[in-house]
Amino acid sequence: MDMNTVETVVHKAGFGRSEGVHDADPVTTEILRNSLCSAANQMKSTLCRIAFSPLIYETLDFAAAIYDEDFCMLAQAPSLPLFMGSLTYCVKKASDAVGGPENMREGDVIIYNWPFGTGSHAQDVVLVAPAFLEEKLIGYTAVKAHWLDIAAKEPYCTDTTDVYQEGVIFPGIKLYDGGEVVQDVYNLVMANTRMPNIIFGDMRAQATAVNIGARELQRVVKRFGYETFRTSTQRIYDHGEALVRRYFADLPDGRYVGEGCVDDDGLSDDKIPYQVIVEIDGDTVRVDYSHAPPATRGPINCPVPSTISVARVAISMLAGSGYAPNEGHFRPLEVITRPGTLFHPLPPSPSFLYGWPALQSIDAIYNAIGKAKPEAVPACSGCDIPNVYWWGYREKTGEPWAHGGGMPCGGGAHVRGDGTTMYHVSLAQSRISPLELAETKFPLIYNRFELAQDSCGAGKNRGACGIDISYHVTEECFGTAPIERQKTPPWGLQGGMEARPNSMTVYRPGEAPEKIGKATGLKFPKGTVVDLSIAGGGGYGPPSERTIERVYGDIADGYISETYARQHYPQSISDEQAA
Repeated sequence: MDMNTVETVVHKAGFGRSEGVHDADPVTTEILRNSLCSAANQMKSTLCRIAFSPLIYETLDFAAAIYDEDFCMLAQAPSLPLFMGSLTYCVKKASDAVGGPENMREGDVIIYNWPFGTGSHAQDVVLVAPAFLEEKLIGYTAVKAHWLDIAAKEPYCTDTTDVYQEGVIFPGIKLYDGGEVVQDVYNLVMANTRMPNIIFGDMRAQATAVNIGARELQRVVKRFGYETFRTSTQRIYDHGEALVRRYFADLPDGRYVGEGCVDDDGLSDDKIPYQVIVEIDGDTVRVDYSHAPPATRGPINCPVPSTISVARVAISMLAGSGYAPNEGHFRPLEVITRPGTLFHPLPPSPSFLYGWPALQSIDAIYNAIGKAKPEAVPACSGCDIPNVYWWGYREKTGEPWAHGGGMPCGGGAHVRGDGTTMYHVSLAQSRISPLELAETKFPLIYNRFELAQDSCGAGKNRGACGIDISYHVTEECFGTAPIERQKTPPWGLQGGMEARPNSMTVYRPGEAPEKIGKATGLKFPKGTVVDLSIAGGGGYGPPSERTIERVYGDIADGYISETYARQHYPQSISDEQAA
């Protein structure tokens, strides 16, 4: 099919529209806004307290949020922004799947994970609960969380060729009906996982969290009254919209092209370059993915809800003024896609690694905006979720286990200062699972976990360092390595230099070292060592403009070596000064 002949689709990134409400009491509105944020945080706290998987209660690989009856986001708990941006679409699709509000009642919980509705791989399972007050629907609560296993060909995959290899599908069915568990659905879930005990705990934790959220939403609406609640929430949306419009009104109008490149699709070794076009017109912005290449045979395709999500995340992180986003933040944004392409795949295209092009497209958006106003954006980050997903069976008990979670990377420098080693913005609230926990629960020992000297991009402002991690395997196990950005180093901005890219090397006992890109089902014999070198961030501004004091400070702190300084900052290092 010629993709150029397929019509593009324009998506409004924000649900609902302004109702012209400007007379809400500001004090009441602020109290209500914080009440809703508190309710969302109670959902998060509940989930973290009772979930079984460290991927949820430590790494925070989930999103929890509250929506009004029009699917507009009222409040979110700080967690995974990439999930948050797509959760609106999950809630609407789950509602549609059961026939809409007329087929719901208090106590219902819907389970949904169709990738083309959630935007994610099937392991990212959504539970949705409607909230009623005196039989009137007042909103929804939702939690989207990664489950360790739901019967994909492997617990984590880089080589799937259609969506049906990626796990069992729950197309929007009731897990709880009026507060009572639907036993057949429960049995279906438990029959389709290699790790039923863990999935049981995480599923029950999600169900409890959405019910807590529904209860708290009811409490907030009762406290303020429905009319005041509705008036104030519209004012909250209007405020979020105004913040974003003000930001883009200060940028020059125009059409700006950002460049991105995925290493490969998991099946071939071919690079996949793409463009993201940002069009600024007054106080509105359009992010155009329609020039993306055709959907790939391998699982790097990014379904539309996550394509819209990354545009939401990129814009709200830049223009949100530090406020937790609500639906109003997204109203100035349009997203254009072309069906059948990398950022708008159609069933049954595989999408297990949807997150890797999604993350990189945020940096591509910043690359485009940087051409309009370089001081508005940072240089490129490490731009990856660098991790190894481990699984196996314990030697003594035969019990199945799995462990994973993304790692931080180097952040790009910017006009105000050096970059910071942190999670990519799309994973901004994620946390590193404690090394002691991993070593206690799983057959892994960390030989090294440290900032990587000289991995940063040089510049007037320096990019952040990446991280070097070395794992020692104490029992035979398996792993999946979805390592990206090995072929394309993080770019600098305004004369800043590139940083080092990602890499991974496996040292099996008695074998030669093996460089790994994307690979599934890797066998790690007992005694294997896995080294993961995580990318740094790009520099900002010419290295020649970095002051001597800052260069020597970097050497003293161990961020760079004297050799690196001589190469990139010769104005600061001379034989006489070194002596």
